[in-house]
Amino acid sequence: MENLRKIIHIDMDAFYASVEQRDNPALRNKPIAVGGSSDRGVVAAASYEARKYGVHSAMSSVVAKRLCPDLIFTKGRYEVYAEVSRQIRAIFFEYTDLVEPLSLDEAYLDVTENKKHMKSAIAIARNIRSKIQSQLQLTASAGVSYNKFLAKTASDLDKPDGLSVILPEEAMSFLETLPIDKFYGIGKVTAEKMKRLGIFRGKELKMWPKSDLLHMFGKSGHYYYNIVRGIDHRMVTPQRERKSFGMERTFSEDITDFITLQEKLFQMGEQLWERFQKRQQQAKTLTLKIKYSDFHQITRSKTSLEVIPSLEEIKSMTTEMLAEFKEDDFQIRLTGISLSNLSYTDEKKEPQLTLRF
Repeated sequence: MENLRKIIHIDMDAFYASVEQRDNPALRNKPIAVGGSSDRGVVAAASYEARKYGVHSAMSSVVAKRLCPDLIFTKGRYEVYAEVSRQIRAIFFEYTDLVEPLSLDEAYLDVTENKKHMKSAIAIARNIRSKIQSQLQLTASAGVSYNKFLAKTASDLDKPDGLSVILPEEAMSFLETLPIDKFYGIGKVTAEKMKRLGIFRGKELKMWPKSDLLHMFGKSGHYYYNIVRGIDHRMVTPQRERKSFGMERTFSEDITDFITLQEKLFQMGEQLWERFQKRQQQAKTLTLKIKYSDFHQITRSKTSLEVIPSLEEIKSMTTEMLAEFKEDDFQIRLTGISLSNLSYTDEKKEPQLTLRF
């Protein structure tokens, strides 16, 4: 293989929950969930002690409590998580500037050429995990390989607090024996479809011609054809742009009147604008999201010819979009508001590294 890269994927272990356990000794070694404990609440993150009971993120709080009666709920502190993630990034940058954030708690690093002039990506991954542990009292899992797909796959092999490596000479045999639902990018629905077609491991997937994969899975067939052969040409790109900035809120009781709906959206608009003002960005588009008690949802967007200049303009645009809301009888469980069509306030783009990840 030519031009092989040295890629590390770092994934923090149960990040939100681990931060809460670190900061509150009473929560250590106990099953906890970050999120709302009400009947309408949703789990944002679960500790490994809770995961043993089947509790996971995006699960309703009712189901989580049924699975784990001793589950402890704690309110999310997202500004704290953002600050911790900045501290983690600072450790990454000691080794390379090629850091691609994926979310608040994970990132790819290209350490082919690195600031420490270290030849071993495995040694770098060990050092990073050790520094995260000693400086922040948190654990991270890492995967090391020659491309992003394999590094990501490796990081999931030995969680939590693990380090897994897929060497170039091992990749083909590894992929052939890997269960199909362990391939990153193949979700549960697709995995079940593949199993019905007799594809249980990479070995069976590799037997399918590209034309047949395209016929059965559409454009995703290209991806499946390549990854089972260890092919992934995507570069680690530190300038990933955030396309929108927003927030959502699920209410403890359904909203059933227009005035309350407008008040809630105005309040969210105020909070959104206050946070957005801290960024060196501007926006032209405002989007509202409304989800009903039956989980049906609608969205409305409005784009300004110029950048949105103020909170007053956000409220005005919100009012205009709500004027299209004609229903007399409704029950709304969730609202969302977001800014998009983003640009920077000066010619020099703010690097992604200052964004939350």
